[in-house]
Amino acid sequence: MAIVDADAHVLETPDTWSFMEENDRAFMPMIVTQTHGGEVLSNAGAIQHDYWVIENRINGKDRNVGLDTTKESREMASVDARLSHMDELGIDIQVLYPTLFLRPVARDHRREFALARSYNRWLAEIWKQGHGRLRWVALPPLRSQDRLRDEMKFAKDNGACGIFLRGLEDERNIADPYFHPLYALAEELDLPICMHSGNGSFLHHDFFQLDTTFTKFKLAVVGAFHSLLEKGIPSLFPKLRWGFIEVSAQWVPYVLNDLEDRFRRNGKTFWDNPLADNNMYVACEVTDDLGYVVGCAGEDQLMLGTDYGHHDPSAEIKAFKLIREQGLEDRVVEKIIDHNPRVFYGLR
Repeated sequence: MAIVDADAHVLETPDTWSFMEENDRAFMPMIVTQTHGGEVLSNAGAIQHDYWVIENRINGKDRNVGLDTTKESREMASVDARLSHMDELGIDIQVLYPTLFLRPVARDHRREFALARSYNRWLAEIWKQGHGRLRWVALPPLRSQDRLRDEMKFAKDNGACGIFLRGLEDERNIADPYFHPLYALAEELDLPICMHSGNGSFLHHDFFQLDTTFTKFKLAVVGAFHSLLEKGIPSLFPKLRWGFIEVSAQWVPYVLNDLEDRFRRNGKTFWDNPLADNNMYVACEVTDDLGYVVGCAGEDQLMLGTDYGHHDPSAEIKAFKLIREQGLEDRVVEKIIDHNPRVFYGLR
């Protein structure tokens, strides 16, 4: 048995954009440092100083930094340091997600493509140094449909094991037919759709600017799960796997109960095993009532992540130790930490 961390992160640095082509360098994000004004605290309680500037929008750079990791490890300045820390934690494989892109970043299609292209090549280089232990989820340039196939094919050939989406994208519901070509491509490439806690809608994100990430980020993903099943999108792409990452799993019973009632009222047959029947997987957290959740979601549909590199309510670097204290059968634990994420991400 191995341990697969289904949700770990990289924190972007100027090196992330070093893979931009020469004619795209005008799109390189700036970093500005606050020197005056009121103090803003990071999630860990430190004073936040640095910000990314993209399209004249300010995005916190050092807001969500897990201080239980070293700078060189979480920023991938040293892949060896990251692997060494994984050894200490008993983690065999990590699946890497972005940090900056958990929010909406770029409206301009050229800028979006330049950022995604450079990020994907940065992760490809990390994968090459990671001896198969650092897999990653690719950024799709949604506003450049004509370049989407080549970019996702590059990602697939260079260690990517999924395609990154947020709960809302391009001011659209995730069940919108606009995304069908992406879903068809993901199914063809055998890359799962990985909906991570986040929000790609400028309107929705900014409306909840002063709210917590729960409303901005997490509820958007829960809503995406509901919309996909209500509209029958997984049945259109029967081989495609769908993941819902860093939103815990405690909500699954509520959403399934609501959907089953809606189906009943409309005279539609509900699934016996809604997640399994639709190739859906959810990353649980050790704060979930896992015995109850397993009974609703099924023991073959849950995974576990540490949120490595971040400091927020989902972060638990000792998650793989703590899950063994939840009273689950060893067989179920082994599925959650090894078998299920391997199946979902297509890991060999």
